[in-house]
Amino acid sequence: MDRKANRLIGEKSPYLLQHAYNPVDWYPWGEEAFARAKKEDKPIFLSIGYSTCHWCHVMARESFENPEIAALLNKWFISIKVDREERPDIDQMYMSATQALNGSGGWPMSVFLFPDGKPFYAATYIPPTGMYGRPGFPEILEAVHTAWQGRRDELQQTADKLIHAIKGGDRKPTGRIEADVSRRALASLTESVDTKYGGFGSAPKFPRPVTLNFLFQSYHMDGNKHYLDMALKTLQAMAKGGIYDHLGGGFHRYSVDEQWRVPHFEKMLYDQAQLLNSYLDAFQITADKQYAAVAHEIAEYVLRDMRDPGGGFYSAEDADSEDPYAPGSHSEGAYYLWTEEEIVKTLGAKAANIFNFCYGVEFNGNALNDPREEFSGRNILYLAHSAEQAAQHFSMAVDAVEDSLAQSRSILFAKREQRVRPHLDDKIITAWNGLMIGALARAGSILQEQDMIDGARAAARFIRTELYDDSTGSLQRRYRDGEAGLSGQLDDYGFLVAGLLELYQVEQNSELLTWALEMTETSIRLFWDTQAGGFFDSLADDNVPLRLKSDYDGALPAPNSIVAMNLLRLGWLTANEKWQLKARQTLDAFSSQINTYPPALFQMLCVLDRLQEKPEQLVIAGKRGKADTRVMLAVANSFFNPARIVLLADGAENQKFLGRKLPFIRTVAMQDGVATAYVCRDYTCRLPVISVEALEEQLGRKRGKDL
Repeated sequence: MDRKANRLIGEKSPYLLQHAYNPVDWYPWGEEAFARAKKEDKPIFLSIGYSTCHWCHVMARESFENPEIAALLNKWFISIKVDREERPDIDQMYMSATQALNGSGGWPMSVFLFPDGKPFYAATYIPPTGMYGRPGFPEILEAVHTAWQGRRDELQQTADKLIHAIKGGDRKPTGRIEADVSRRALASLTESVDTKYGGFGSAPKFPRPVTLNFLFQSYHMDGNKHYLDMALKTLQAMAKGGIYDHLGGGFHRYSVDEQWRVPHFEKMLYDQAQLLNSYLDAFQITADKQYAAVAHEIAEYVLRDMRDPGGGFYSAEDADSEDPYAPGSHSEGAYYLWTEEEIVKTLGAKAANIFNFCYGVEFNGNALNDPREEFSGRNILYLAHSAEQAAQHFSMAVDAVEDSLAQSRSILFAKREQRVRPHLDDKIITAWNGLMIGALARAGSILQEQDMIDGARAAARFIRTELYDDSTGSLQRRYRDGEAGLSGQLDDYGFLVAGLLELYQVEQNSELLTWALEMTETSIRLFWDTQAGGFFDSLADDNVPLRLKSDYDGALPAPNSIVAMNLLRLGWLTANEKWQLKARQTLDAFSSQINTYPPALFQMLCVLDRLQEKPEQLVIAGKRGKADTRVMLAVANSFFNPARIVLLADGAENQKFLGRKLPFIRTVAMQDGVATAYVCRDYTCRLPVISVEALEEQLGRKRGKDL
């Protein structure tokens, strides 16, 4: 039977298009839906999710594809479907309402609204029939309809109280930030660290890279090895666990168990970008190649599987996929799972014995946590034993074990590539691309991999060409299927500027810095809160009751945390005291949350701690592209210092541009005709050096075995 398309068929979002043939009479977010709700005096049912969300798929199959449930929605409600990744402002507003009503939230998000957008009831996943003492979706729809008909005043009171509560959650400045907030944040991490399995807290365990950023910076500032050890143990455990894709590289979203063994299998671009930075930080600090190897594999995965031919990076790969052992059926993580029998058949008995010993493969499957029995007889690869342990177990040389494992991984990766891949969300989000641009630029310079730098440059060029309007200085948020759309939000501007700053330090192209400065000016104009300070996360939308400011550095840092860091770095880089002050004012706007619960804003604490330091510049005077200049830049990038800005005085356009902002740059020059390094603090430089050894000595902190 032919299915009839609804209004979502004209959208670009992969998530909305997944629902374009539902029998539900969906509207995309917009004035048309709200106008009809007002005209017909109907409540709005708002469903928010994203295309790689497992439980969104479940609710779609169970409810939105169900003709009886769709008939109730179409009769009593105006239904709106929103992709949270396209419209984070809508998601933020109604997530706040969902959390206020229920104490928690998640996706899919199911919210009932008045025609003016005010919420009065909210839930997440709703089953199609009642279970465990909870009503099913039809019962909820009937109850809401009945209340709308007979008890609307009560619903209005609930909506008004919700809006009042959410306004109270949008923190107002209460004065200066207390002096001990960083100490309290570090104490909370010490209390919650899992000394056995790495990470913080208990299951489920989420990568939260902002935590690692804060620990690495704290270690850099005072040398307390405890902070470093907490971060390194977490990174080691994650890289060994099933949350890491040992064949294809990259990290899954989170682990459902405390040992990082059983992941939720979706792969998000923003996780890859942030964790790539974390492993690069660890490598810079320790010089341990295990961190460089993981960083290399993350970058390789993104460049191979997540890159659009035009240069931008896609958003995510799904958790669900077709089961290779039961074609036609889909399940969580199926693409990544293995039976012992297939591994033995593919590798041969000898190589399989070594591989299975090292990667924890068992005949009956190895899932620690499988309440729905999705992984019965299947194996999630994780590093159960090291090459050294395997060498001892099999009476082999370590090199021979490593060679065998490398060959086995290559063979199994090729075998896996023959399977049906998970759904790819191929929309290109400006904010997330900004994160990846910065991470790849750093990776290329630290790991000395030109293709990573090229990938960062190409993505920046793509954003500039397809998603930026030079005439207005404004960004679009999303590109897909040849079309850009949706006005950029604060995170689009902030994350992209941060990425361009990293790429600038590698490329030393003044056009990148000029673009970053222009977008920072635009973000101040569009988002700055002139009354309370700080930046609104979103542009105004008549149908969204409130403009909010996220006050939590979670899976992604709060946009204000990144923008504050940009203001500080750009303020230092251009000697712009107004922007340095605005960075401080941004932090003060969040003083209530920081003082009350410092761990909520680890990335903002990085900005706070950075404000206590004087700016440091490492200026290389040398000819662009010459071998001696490249060597000096490589040394600069091998040392971890989040406060340092690397600049090239090339005697050409870049130096002239910098000289207009920083007069001291005009005075640096090569000594004896060779590349010369100037380590400068607060715009005052130490004696110039021309040897690698002298530069390393001036850069300070020990690395590797000297830790």
